[in-house]
Amino acid sequence: MTREVYLDNCATTKAIPQVVAAMVECLERYYGNPSSLHRLGLEAEKKVAQARRQIAQALGCNPKELIFTSGGSESNNLAIKGATRFYRSRGNHIITAKTEHPSVLAAYESLEKEGFQVTYLDVSNTGHICLEQLGDSMTAATTLVSLMMINNELGTVQPVEKAVTIVREKAVKNKVCFHVDGVQAVGMMPVNLGKLGIDLYSFSGHKFHGPKGIGGLYIKPGIQLQPIIEGGGQEGGLRSGTENVPGIVGMAKAISLVTAGMEEKISRLRRLQQQLWQGITKEIPGCKLNSDLEQGAPHIVSISFPWVKGEVLLHYLESEGIYVSTGSACSSRSRNISHVLAGIGLNEAEADGTIRFSFGGDTIEDDIHYAVNKTVTGVKELKQVMGR
Repeated sequence: MTREVYLDNCATTKAIPQVVAAMVECLERYYGNPSSLHRLGLEAEKKVAQARRQIAQALGCNPKELIFTSGGSESNNLAIKGATRFYRSRGNHIITAKTEHPSVLAAYESLEKEGFQVTYLDVSNTGHICLEQLGDSMTAATTLVSLMMINNELGTVQPVEKAVTIVREKAVKNKVCFHVDGVQAVGMMPVNLGKLGIDLYSFSGHKFHGPKGIGGLYIKPGIQLQPIIEGGGQEGGLRSGTENVPGIVGMAKAISLVTAGMEEKISRLRRLQQQLWQGITKEIPGCKLNSDLEQGAPHIVSISFPWVKGEVLLHYLESEGIYVSTGSACSSRSRNISHVLAGIGLNEAEADGTIRFSFGGDTIEDDIHYAVNKTVTGVKELKQVMGR
């Protein structure tokens, strides 16, 4: 039987058994509608409130500052469109980076069609924004800046705290909303929203061993949003629709588990990163490391093999029971070169031959040894086939 090694945790993660158990209990016992006035409804409402407190504690904020959504893409859209449209009377200029998640870039493109002016920040060959360019881009009409905490393809950690300071200092006329896409950060780096100084923060349960179809948005007190989904007025009127109680409870259980022992986990994952890269580059000199293994995220390693097609190598590894990605799972079916890899200056061969390995809390050293062995074998065989 072929061994299975899952190294595509940036796309999604496997739910922890305790998460599944908590969700099953909700489905069987706490199945009432939280808006209902009877006992079953009140019990469900209590489970939602308890979960909100757990998540707030893990993220360093107040439970009243969190609302639940269907996931990261919805949270990003609500934050970006909601804030921009609500504060349109203040100005029509918004800022983001060229390498953001597709859900962020699509929201900005939609707002451009509504008449908003957008500045897309360049990034360096490591994927970092230029803080000077950010400051120079601020105008009296700027109302929103959106940046991701961790890039989902490279693992680049943006200097969010420094960026916040610049935005606050450069705000010419009005307060500028600062949104952070934190989907890849929760569970992989310490997050304290009370100290970060931002206004909006998106997260998604299935990225940290919780369930799919559930996410959240942190909203700093005083920040107003125009709702995208209207109806029954749930989540403070910002996100109508019956609450996904099992999903909310599962996400709370997951976040409480993945944020425990964070320092030890980060150290362990960094060792695995080095083992993967050193093992591959020792046998395949000339491959290109796109991730910063010292200052970047501890769970992402992006490597370019310019002699092979990334998709072909992906399926070779799949045949050996290893699951990886060629880039963002949210846009990987596109035949175009990744906008992130293009943004950091990779040529077509490098971008087309890129594989992303991403670890989870359950990734072990033996998984890395197996992945290194099969990747090295696969690249060498494919190079021979292609005559390179």
